[in-house]
Amino acid sequence: MAVSAGSAAITYAIQNITEVGTNIVTTPQLYGGTYTLFAHMFPKQGVEVRFAADDKPESIAALIDDKTRAVFSETIGNPAGNIVDIEALAKVAHDHGVPLVVDNTVATPMLIKPIAYGADIVVHSLTKYMGGHGTSLGGIIVDSGNFPWADHADKFPMMTTPEASYHGVVYTEAMGPAAFIGRARTVPLRNTGSTISPFNAFLILQGLETLALRMERHCSNALAVANYLNEHEAVATVSFAGLPDSPYYDLAQKYTNGSPASLLTFEVNGGYEAAVKFYDQLGLFKRLVNIGDAKSLACHPSSTTHRQMTPEEQASAGVTAGMIRLCVGIEHIDDIIADLDQALKAAQ
Repeated sequence: MAVSAGSAAITYAIQNITEVGTNIVTTPQLYGGTYTLFAHMFPKQGVEVRFAADDKPESIAALIDDKTRAVFSETIGNPAGNIVDIEALAKVAHDHGVPLVVDNTVATPMLIKPIAYGADIVVHSLTKYMGGHGTSLGGIIVDSGNFPWADHADKFPMMTTPEASYHGVVYTEAMGPAAFIGRARTVPLRNTGSTISPFNAFLILQGLETLALRMERHCSNALAVANYLNEHEAVATVSFAGLPDSPYYDLAQKYTNGSPASLLTFEVNGGYEAAVKFYDQLGLFKRLVNIGDAKSLACHPSSTTHRQMTPEEQASAGVTAGMIRLCVGIEHIDDIIADLDQALKAAQ
């Protein structure tokens, strides 16, 4: 079901299966807007969001109780770049009778197909890699049709009892495997209206035609950039799951065949001040908070995408004051590295 933005997709996916007094459990490495939705907006609507200490399955399991209605995670965290063990998270969720909802925006279906590993509901921001050109907003919810809502009727009465707002329909009876997406369309979407713009849908469909080719170039360029930065004397640390020294390297091999998209972060020696100098000096890289454009993008998460969070909240999301996030585009790799090289020299 296409909607107006990725944020609408996440909102509807969670609203569709929660009620006042229930909760969801999430990994902490989240996009800044998602964090704000979970930490501040949903709780004011009566739905608690529990943030695990990290993305390990056992940390998620420790927070689940009889009021939990979903486990949530990003397959590749933005901007942290962590990769979750989807199969393990799915087992934890299913052992407790709740679905696994994942945001697959960074990976796209070209790199990770979460449903094949046990995820029940997948959301995407179509604004990013799917559209690919930074021209249009959109989001989508994909229902696997695999979660047995009727087997957990006590947790999900909205699926298994008559829906007062839509002719008394019982979704599991009327729509079977499509119960979740059927209710998402007829209740949250129909009544609150985050429909996708027809023109945005057209532009996104154009982008989808080249997604496979673009992701190949994104991934090869990102690995080259990560290796370059990892060897540069002006760089303190590089976080990219495609590097062998990453704690997520094995998961990157398992889930992305060693090509964990083109999102990476690094810290310039000299901390915040050096990072700002580097950021201001960029030329080819556009200083934008979007990701997934064909053009290379850079941002300083602490002062942009995650600026509304406290330092402690930023740290839990994997954001530090001197961090630079790159989303490596599809330009020629020599031009990309030349821009990074001159900016690093200016920062020292």
